[in-house]
Formats: sequence, structure tokens, C-alpha cells
Amino acid sequence: MGLLHGGGPACSSAGKITPPLGLRMPRDATLSLSRRQKPHSSVTTHASAGGASTLQKLARVFREKAAEDAGRMFKGAKKSRERLGVVNEILTYWRLEDADATLEDLEDALISSDFGPQTAFKIVDAVREQVRSGALRTPEDIKAALRDSVLSLVARPSGGSSELAFAPGSDAAGVASDAETGGDAAASDGAAATGTPGTPGGGPTVYLIVGVNGGGKTTTIGKLAHRFTSRGARVLLAAGDTFRAAAGEQLRLWSQRSGAEVEAASAGARPDAVLFRAAQRAQREAFDLLLCDSSGRLHTDPGLMAELAKCRRSLASALPGAPHEVLLVLDGTTGVNMLAQAREFGASVGVTGLVLTKLDGTSRGGAVVSVIDQLGVPIKLVGVGEGLEDLQFFDPAAFVDALFPREGEGEEPQGGGGEA
Repeated sequence: MGLLHGGGPACSSAGKITPPLGLRMPRDATLSLSRRQKPHSSVTTHASAGGASTLQKLARVFREKAAEDAGRMFKGAKKSRERLGVVNEILTYWRLEDADATLEDLEDALISSDFGPQTAFKIVDAVREQVRSGALRTPEDIKAALRDSVLSLVARPSGGSSELAFAPGSDAAGVASDAETGGDAAASDGAAATGTPGTPGGGPTVYLIVGVNGGGKTTTIGKLAHRFTSRGARVLLAAGDTFRAAAGEQLRLWSQRSGAEVEAASAGARPDAVLFRAAQRAQREAFDLLLCDSSGRLHTDPGLMAELAKCRRSLASALPGAPHEVLLVLDGTTGVNMLAQAREFGASVGVTGLVLTKLDGTSRGGAVVSVIDQLGVPIKLVGVGEGLEDLQFFDPAAFVDALFPREGEGEEPQGGGGEA
């Protein structure tokens, strides 16, 4: 069972969070780690007659585009791929009679690439079983099985799909109302509930973006807004980061760059109040998507994490069913250290998906696999560059291909890197 609460298209945040589990070592983990020291027309409605929302249609377009443009992912994973080049070196000397020693070397290589011991052992154990059964005999067999083992972890997280969730969009469905609601909603600051969420005709999709300072939350919001506005959707940005002085200005600049609108924070406003008003406005003015910024906070501070949970309850109070995603932005350069952050945010606010940034600047791409495996929460988006189009919808197969290219795929795929 995943450690983080996963959400679907009508995700419920009433589910309980599974408490963090300690590192579980496999039965042969007594192989001491000392042995392992080796190193567009305007969109004004939320739904079509057939029930598929505008945003869902756009998401399919983006995902198809990401599949066609695998070159971005391949280029972004260059440093991680080079670090994993040792796998090919190890398999060059593969002999069946030395299988145990070679497989241990593969474990070492994965651990040194930030897969983490637990995940590395799980991946190689799957290969080891096939070797012992006689199903694998050649280096090519081993590498293919290694790829398949990694893909099986990345493509099927226990916490849900890597597809973004959206508000129910058909005229008959209206807005789902099974998310948690809190009694301390931000209406106390005087905002009047003028919208009518939950009525037929649907409502906006709402994403709450969370994470520590410096991870790339606001940039992620700006790039995601650009993705949708450039295809005709109406997007509203909520300035929920009321603690960082420059946050509001940064969000305003992103709104200008992306063509989105902003619900700004007044002096001294509480973040939950800002998000409450933004949700009401998004419903009232028929926006397709509301992206909510939040203050960066230390995952080790219970008080700050409680305030973040209050922001989520405020959104649910203003718009039943919201937020439809709680996306945790993680800095890919931190490697497996991001696991602790993800666990704490998941326990406090019910993270439904991850956004991994700066993957193009790190050789720690293996941590992506470890995060999915140990937390059971899906990765929704990855940042593989500085450009507006370099925030990619996560494609598990393309990611594994970028880490472990097949024979003859050592060069960047044709067509990669162009603007969408």
C-alpha cells in the first residue's frame, strides 16, 4: 500500500494516510553494505456534450505530444544515463558461472545512481530469479530484463495513475463532492460564497501545488499554465504564498507570460483565505483550471504543515471536490533525500502526485524510481529544461528508455527538443 494518499478524477481526501514504513531490507540484505562500497478558440465551458472536459482533451494532446517528442526526456536524462553507463561495462564481462557476483555488481551500480538499496535489491532480485530459472543467459537478456524490472515499478505505482485528475466534466455529473471539507474555511475573512459549486454544468479543475522553498513551485505553476492557456483554456493563478515577499510579483510575471489571470493576495491576508476566494472566482467566472501556489515550508515544522492542510480544507469548502490534485514539487537534484519530504507532505496534506524538477541538471535520475517504488505515489510531471515546453507529462516508458537505451538507441531520438 502506498504511503501517500492517491487521488483519482474524483479523489477523496477523507482516506487515511498509511504511516511511513521503515527501510525494509530483503532477506539477503545481510550482504553487508561494506561489500557494496563500490562506487485556439477561447474556452468558456468546462464540458462537452459527450462528457469529456476541455482539460481532459488537452491533456491527451499533451501526452501524445510528449510521446512523439521523446527527445526532450532523453536529453534531460543525459547525466543520469551517463552515470548508469557502468551497467553496460558490468555486462560486458557477463558469464553465467559468475552470475551471483555480477548481479551484486549491478545492485551496487543502481545504489550508486540513487535508486536506493531497497529499490535496487527489488529490481535485481527480479532479474536474479529469471537467471536461476534459466530464462536469461546472455548480456542482452540481462539488460532487457533489467529494463523491464525498472519499468514495472515506474509504470504501475500503487498510489494511482500518472494521468492528471480533472473535475467531472459532463452536464449530468457536476462537480464531485467527496473530498474532505473543513470547519475552519476561509469564509471567516468576509468572502461571500457567490458561486454555486456542485450544480450541473461542472466546475473548474483545481490543483494545489506544494513543496519546500527552492524546489520550483512557482515556475512549475507558470509552465503548467502556459501549457493550457496556449491551447485555449482559461486559467486562474492563486497567490497562496503570502509569506515570501517576491512570490506575488513572480506569479504576476508568470501570468503575463502565460496569458493566465491572477487572484492576488491583499496585505496581511491568510493563504487559506486567498485560496478560498480564488476557488469562488474560478467557479463564478467559468475558468477551466485553478492553479494554487502555496508558501514553501520545511517538512520538519508541524505548525507550517498544519497551515498547509488548512489551505486544502479551505479549497474543499469553497468548491466541493477540490482540490482535484495536490501536487508536490520536488527538486530532482536532491536524490533520495526527497523521500523524507514526500512522506511528511503526504501525511499532512494528502499528496496525489509528484512533480520532479531539474532532472536535466542531475545524475540522480534513479531517485525517480525509488520515489515511486517506496511511496507508491505517481509522478505526474517532470522538468527537463529551462524552456516553457520543458515541463513534460511523465511518460514511464520514455523515462526508462532514456535511462537504459536499447541497442542502437544511444543517440537522441529524432525530432526531440522542438517547441510544442
